[in-house]
Amino acid sequence: MQIKMTMLASALALAVIAAPVHAEVSEAEAARLGQDLTPMGAERAGNEAGTIPAWDGGLSSPPGEHEPGGHYADPFAGDEILVTIDASNLDEYRENLTAGQIAMLETYPTWAMNVYPTRRSAAFPEGHYEQTMANATRATLAPDGLTFEGTSGGIPFPIPQSGAEAIWNHLVRYRGESYVMNWSQAAVTRTGSYTPVRFDYEYDFHYGSLTKSEDEIEPDKIANFMQSVTAPARLAGQILLVHEYLDERQAWTYNPGQRRVRLAPQVEYDNPGTASDGLRTNDDFVMYNGAIDRYDWELVGKREIYVPYNSYELVGDTISMDDVLEAGHINPDHARYELHRVWVVDATLKEGTSHLYKRRTFYLDEDSWMVLAVDKYDNRDQLWRVAEQHNINFYDIPMQYPALEVHYDLQSGRYIAMGLRNDESQVYRLTDPRPAHFTPAGLRGAGRR
Repeated sequence: MQIKMTMLASALALAVIAAPVHAEVSEAEAARLGQDLTPMGAERAGNEAGTIPAWDGGLSSPPGEHEPGGHYADPFAGDEILVTIDASNLDEYRENLTAGQIAMLETYPTWAMNVYPTRRSAAFPEGHYEQTMANATRATLAPDGLTFEGTSGGIPFPIPQSGAEAIWNHLVRYRGESYVMNWSQAAVTRTGSYTPVRFDYEYDFHYGSLTKSEDEIEPDKIANFMQSVTAPARLAGQILLVHEYLDERQAWTYNPGQRRVRLAPQVEYDNPGTASDGLRTNDDFVMYNGAIDRYDWELVGKREIYVPYNSYELVGDTISMDDVLEAGHINPDHARYELHRVWVVDATLKEGTSHLYKRRTFYLDEDSWMVLAVDKYDNRDQLWRVAEQHNINFYDIPMQYPALEVHYDLQSGRYIAMGLRNDESQVYRLTDPRPAHFTPAGLRGAGRR
């Protein structure tokens, strides 16, 4: 069964990059990786203004004592706010903001962006760097342009030549090995009320695994993923199992009322996400996931943008979920923004296909390839939804990892916040790979109310 799912330009001028779909990177260009380019393909040097520092390897070890799996202490807690951007000074900073951030500032008088010194903290395991640098000359897009071949690990296109290559870097970026996470999501009403939905998430990554043997890695598989709802009681027991491959998605659900496992072809594209009150689509999860076949992807270039970064306070256990969630938007007092260079990718809906979003603009961190912000437009070409990915560095692994993901609906005045871990005792728990667990039979055995 097969289910298809799956600018350096300044802020004043975007450099448009046009390249053939299958353009190759020369040996000379590839040799820049680990030199003037970081192993991930980012510019190692800072910017001319000195507002973005050079990358010095990132944060690759705990700044003090750290209990594996526990909450991460803020290594930059002593940083002071450089400026707060709000509606009163928006025009001074407009050129370093996304369309979505501008709309948020114009829509919500209570929303603001506290800007801190830029800390290029992104770091990854050496094995991931080695795979990524080797990929520069061996990984290519497949003939259909919808997937890629030539590698089974690392960022496939550290020197991207197209929008499709850049978004694939996001889709298969390193996110660890096998582990369990517990967190909540909240669909917040216009008045600020919400009922949290709590999840258990289990991940088992195959693509890019640095611990599995060749025999343990399933070809072309990105990951196994299991999502279990544990609260509130009316939703508890629902389970979703996904096998994500480079060219397809297989999905099943367990319904506790029926006590049955069913195929779930609806877990794709613009169908609504689990318990999302229609505030996000399935392919909104982690800012974008799944197949890329419904869009034309343009690599616009790079910009210097204020983006969420090093959001330790926002997702830590020194504040509660109630401290984070407010009417209209999350509490800006706890969010951290920094000036970073980001790749800009425009996705435009192809003729003959359908999706709630006619166009999306993605902003990808040059140091990690994580999508940090998305502007989403409806079929009238009106900006409809704005998404931001707050992140932290799991410095004991190390890896840059999504923390709090927020999708704002400008038309309804509502939003959904995902990844709320403030009230959890642990951030994650490492597990051993269990292939039989991530099967329909295993799903049936895990089902309970």
